[in-house]
Amino acid sequence: MKSRETYQLPLNQILQGDSLELLQTIPNASIDLIFADPPYFMRTQGCLQRPEGSDFRGCDDAWDTFGNHADYLHFSRLWLEQCHRIIKPNGSIWVIGSMQCIYSLGAIMQELGFWFINDVIWHKSNPTPNFHGTRLNNAHETLIWATKDKNAKYTFNYKTAKELNCEIIDFENGARKQLGSVWKIPICNGKERLKDSSGNKLHNTQKPESLLYRIIAISSRLGDVVLDPFGGTMTTAVAAKRLGRDFIMLEQNTDYIHYGKQRLDSIVFEDSPVAKAEFDKKPIKATLSTMIAAGFLHVEEKLYLKNTCFEATLTQEGKLEFDGQVYDIHTLAAQLKNAKANRLNGFKYWEVYRNDSYILLHTIREEYRQVFNV
Repeated sequence: MKSRETYQLPLNQILQGDSLELLQTIPNASIDLIFADPPYFMRTQGCLQRPEGSDFRGCDDAWDTFGNHADYLHFSRLWLEQCHRIIKPNGSIWVIGSMQCIYSLGAIMQELGFWFINDVIWHKSNPTPNFHGTRLNNAHETLIWATKDKNAKYTFNYKTAKELNCEIIDFENGARKQLGSVWKIPICNGKERLKDSSGNKLHNTQKPESLLYRIIAISSRLGDVVLDPFGGTMTTAVAAKRLGRDFIMLEQNTDYIHYGKQRLDSIVFEDSPVAKAEFDKKPIKATLSTMIAAGFLHVEEKLYLKNTCFEATLTQEGKLEFDGQVYDIHTLAAQLKNAKANRLNGFKYWEVYRNDSYILLHTIREEYRQVFNV
């Protein structure tokens, strides 16, 4: 095995082997985003049957089997320690789990120094029913979104997240709303569910691509490196490739890798505003002085405070002269409006008078940005 110091990141590759060993080869602070769907240690016993008598195969795979809870905690601490090491200072990690494991994983993460940003509830719109009616229908899983420490300046594409919050009323008519921490997404089924050569489902806990798409879109940037230590059916790689991120997948199961590679071969970069986080691009800075220089405003032009009788004169420095003193547009607006705040957004309070009508500075600023924000 190559030493960590000489190891080059194997971008856009699936690495076969034990995840704990492979994680140790990844250089320190080299990964922008980690998504981890680890073993849940479901502790399933016996054979569960549907009401009509057919067998229901839950998560009974060998990779989800541990001797006891202490063994599971030890395993979880080892891989989480490595994840903490390889995340960049401003990177982040998402860990998903069910009720059997998420509380243990969360406790370990906090002990290791991870700083929690959010816990997110994946509300399954089509969950597997509780066949015998002995408990509530298990209709969700929990995700923990965290950074390396509390000082991390992590990526959050806030406006992109609003664009993905498409279930709100009037979304098609342009309405947008903050994305909350409860995500209603169906479980993986139909054509998306990978099958083996015998037509059986390949992986018992394959995650829906829409879940990974949302995670990667809102918490990484174009060209970032996304790592998944438990690659499975390569859903993380599929979403990363579609969104123009580089990926590194770790997986030991040869069947998962075989079918996962086939799945990846058909994926292309979608080149969309979501992929490029165009909604979150900050507009160019537009001050009064820069707009004066560009001819959008004029020195000694009169500015009028909206819905009042106050007027001020624009100076060469992009300030307002009023009653013999010079102010910035925000402070003067607050003073004349007797606002509780010391400053108001002057662009939305001051107007100019042109062509027999009043025009807000905000409107002129947007016209300026349309010309120069290229």
